[in-house]
Amino acid sequence: MSKRDYYDVLGVSRQADAAEIKSAYRKLAIKFHPDKNPGDAQAEENFKEAAEAYEVLSNPEKKARYDQFGHAGSSAGFGGGGGMNMDDIFSQFGDIFGGGGNPFESFFGGGGGRSSGGRRVQKGTNLRIKVKLTLEEIAKGVEKKIKVNKQIVCNTCDGSGAKDKSSFHTCKTCGGAGSVRRVTNTILGQMQTTSTCPTCNGEGVEITAKCTTCKGEGLERGEETISINIPAGVSEGMQLSMSGKGNAAPRGGIPGDLIILIEEVQHETLKRDGLNVIYDLYINFADAALGTSVEVPTIDGKAKIKIEPGTQGGRILRLKGKGIPEVNSYHKGDQLIYVNIWTPKAVSPEERDILEKLKSSSNFKPQPGKSEKSFFERIKEYFD
Repeated sequence: MSKRDYYDVLGVSRQADAAEIKSAYRKLAIKFHPDKNPGDAQAEENFKEAAEAYEVLSNPEKKARYDQFGHAGSSAGFGGGGGMNMDDIFSQFGDIFGGGGNPFESFFGGGGGRSSGGRRVQKGTNLRIKVKLTLEEIAKGVEKKIKVNKQIVCNTCDGSGAKDKSSFHTCKTCGGAGSVRRVTNTILGQMQTTSTCPTCNGEGVEITAKCTTCKGEGLERGEETISINIPAGVSEGMQLSMSGKGNAAPRGGIPGDLIILIEEVQHETLKRDGLNVIYDLYINFADAALGTSVEVPTIDGKAKIKIEPGTQGGRILRLKGKGIPEVNSYHKGDQLIYVNIWTPKAVSPEERDILEKLKSSSNFKPQPGKSEKSFFERIKEYFD
């Protein structure tokens, strides 16, 4: 049976460069890997065929001879041909999948967190803190300097966990690789798998004498002052993340992240409603009837507003752009002022006389047909 063209096997053109050839083989190796297709003889043949094609086309000298002589060039020293076994094929994976061994480890979780040398790189745990913000800080954004109690690198051993440099010894089990390989015999031939070294836990070294400060952990408790830039517009319950500001990792590992949970401190007079700020204004009957000017609090300070004569209770006044900005946007909400008419619970005899005279006046009798829009109509009109 004649062999298929190696370019056809990998599904690439004859002008394909090394990166394209490598990428094509990776896809085929995953697709037809025996671990993914147990008992499938055809998948095993396709797996071996792809490996054979890559073994030739990835080598510039062999590729040049193949381009000139085709499969007949195998007699001229390709080294590919049909002589490749499973060990030969898996030996390619150190180049193709990084770190050697079974590709399913590096693609589906086995190789995560390893350095290029195959040793495990540990990651510190994430740290969560709560930060309380006033409405003014939320509206403008703020920089907070927070003291965080967390795990830091041990100052005595510099995070190594060892008493001194002489306490480090290459792991005898894995020879410093951080991983061990196991070859098993199956009906499909020998299969090679790679796993984390159980002796050194993937670090490649053993410690014979531990640091007396951290007891070999490489970490100790400490405080760090962290500057946190909080953007304007954040809200209650929102989480921010700072990469690498969490708990430290031992032996040169990657620090965890700092997760910041936002808490809003209730304002004394203002209430937040999404991007809008709400203020309840109370005025007396005389000011509502005659009109007046009053100062109201805003997140930017005091603002003077005009109350028109004849203002009805329930009216909503708006200060445009005086609300909360949207996170990472130029859009801002408004401040809404709800007008409430204050009715005294007790009046003096003189005040009672005046109110009795006003009560009989036709101008002070309710006139529903001439009244302003209702409170709910104004709300609907505002949001429409």
